[in-house]
Amino acid sequence: MSDFYQTGVVATLHRLGKPSLDKIEEELTWYSVERPIALLLPSLYSELEGDALQRIVACLREVKYLKEVVVTLGPASEEEFTRARRFFSVLPQRTSLIWNTGPRLSAIYEAIRQAGLYIGEEGKGRSVWMAYGYILSRQYFHSVALHDCDIVSYGRDLPARLCYPVTNPKLNYYFCKGFYSRVTDRLHGRVTRLLVTPLLRSLVKIIGHHPLLVFFDSFRYPLAGEFSIELDLARASRIPGDWGLEVGVLAEVYRNTATRRVCQIDIAENYEHKHQALSSEDPGKGLHKMSIDICKTLFRTLASEGIVFTDGLCKTLVATYMQTAKEMLKCFHDDAAVNGLFFDRHEESLAVETFTSGVRKAGERIMQDPLGVPLITSWDRVMSAFPDILDRIGGAVETDNT
Repeated sequence: MSDFYQTGVVATLHRLGKPSLDKIEEELTWYSVERPIALLLPSLYSELEGDALQRIVACLREVKYLKEVVVTLGPASEEEFTRARRFFSVLPQRTSLIWNTGPRLSAIYEAIRQAGLYIGEEGKGRSVWMAYGYILSRQYFHSVALHDCDIVSYGRDLPARLCYPVTNPKLNYYFCKGFYSRVTDRLHGRVTRLLVTPLLRSLVKIIGHHPLLVFFDSFRYPLAGEFSIELDLARASRIPGDWGLEVGVLAEVYRNTATRRVCQIDIAENYEHKHQALSSEDPGKGLHKMSIDICKTLFRTLASEGIVFTDGLCKTLVATYMQTAKEMLKCFHDDAAVNGLFFDRHEESLAVETFTSGVRKAGERIMQDPLGVPLITSWDRVMSAFPDILDRIGGAVETDNT
């Protein structure tokens, strides 16, 4: 039976039957005349060598409704930037590459930093933030869609379904989050399954009903890196510069728009991309570091909502989380068994123990410093401090691309 169940307070748009991709793309082509769409691709130079990005580019060559593809490139030399330009030059859409470590954008980053505005550390969060600035400088787009460049199972239906709810004026959502199944011969998505969901439900047990927790728990895959967003909402939003990016984006959406303007959509029958190492012994790497960053972002968001993190609350949360995660682990074991999937009980238990360490470390840090590392400054504020900043960014990117 098709799943049409509505989860929580966020509208859930399912994949029912066999959707007509041609029909959706035809409508998007029509709507994008009045509501132009930019596609944002955060990419590492190393991903140019992978099969995933080559497949993504091949699929995007057949997409007609996108007005521009913006590639925000991780650390790259001039030679690597030039090669990346050649790699993406096969796309028929207007395509712009953002050379974040190039001299022109480096000078702009430094000018903003010198003005006392926080721009975060080098990484995906800052690269996405600068891409927002460039897209805003074009003064043309209604919305921007974002997805990663390591999606092995990519197809044309992914961007189409991601863009549709925000582009179609009859639906008129301001933010759309993608979700999907992550299954091969086993269940994947450990951080969502074994950290985020049991942590949110543990917080509800301790704190009680809270609208923010209900909002977060309404998302089927809160850590999905795929979303589309109306550009005015992107301009007003701040984002974290670490692994807390996805949770931080949801927190800003919660603050800056009405829940009825937010949805999630099933964008793929199955989804496969590269997997991070657990790094159970090293809190500075892999999923261990990711768990700490995610928890810090969540705890600081709750602190900004008036939740007081005391020593007692943090210790209780660690114990409650561990018990809740172990109970959910049993559910996942049973789900895998009934579907004939492999389930490594030891590895799953080790993940819970590692994430428990992450919850504890994040709790200790939030008590030491409730504000912690600030979020990257919103473009509204940067534009107020530098009235000509978008012209400078647009000029820098255009020069780099010529």
